[in-house]
Amino acid sequence: MRRKTTTIAAIAAVAFATTLFPSGRNAAVLAQAASDQLSTPAPVEAPELVPQPIEFVSQEVVQPLGLETRDAPVLTEAGSLSELVGMVDTAEPMDADMRCLAGAVYFEARGEALAGQLAVAQVIINRTEDGRFPRSYCGVVAQPGQFSFMRGRNMPHISEGSAAWTRAVAVAQIAHKGLWEAQAGNAVFFHARYVRPGWSQTKTRLAQIDTHIFYR
Repeated sequence: MRRKTTTIAAIAAVAFATTLFPSGRNAAVLAQAASDQLSTPAPVEAPELVPQPIEFVSQEVVQPLGLETRDAPVLTEAGSLSELVGMVDTAEPMDADMRCLAGAVYFEARGEALAGQLAVAQVIINRTEDGRFPRSYCGVVAQPGQFSFMRGRNMPHISEGSAAWTRAVAVAQIAHKGLWEAQAGNAVFFHARYVRPGWSQTKTRLAQIDTHIFYR
């Protein structure tokens, strides 16, 4: 609308100058000024900037933390087996196999030092890697005639709120993940030291840890 109004005004100015001063210098000057106004483009108005509304995220934005920022303890830096046991998250869910491994530690060696408990767990793990035995922890523990605490293929009730069970779970996880070297080495047999089974005469004795003697 402004462009159209300016053009009409300029044309009127040229006509007025020509009428008043048909041959004079002033007429030429006025006519040139009016002509310049016609040829000069009208300023273009800048578009009005409408601010965009700010959107707020209603859900929490979580940025993944790098490994270097996490506070989780590095288990392999423990100074002792006892310290390592205290660092293990025993609230971590367990599958059936891990419960069998922890149960065997609990029933077979819960009254022994941690080294003895770890050795029992290591024997069960070693058996799963030996073709003469089942391939799973539950299979090894439930094998007939191998563990006196078993009731057929069933494990007795466990007092899971006890400190002994918590330690057994931690030891089972340590053995399963290979976080601490067991003194039993590659043993696949053991018995209590107060008995002398006939098969022990045909095996290689590797170590005695607390109340158990370990063989290969």
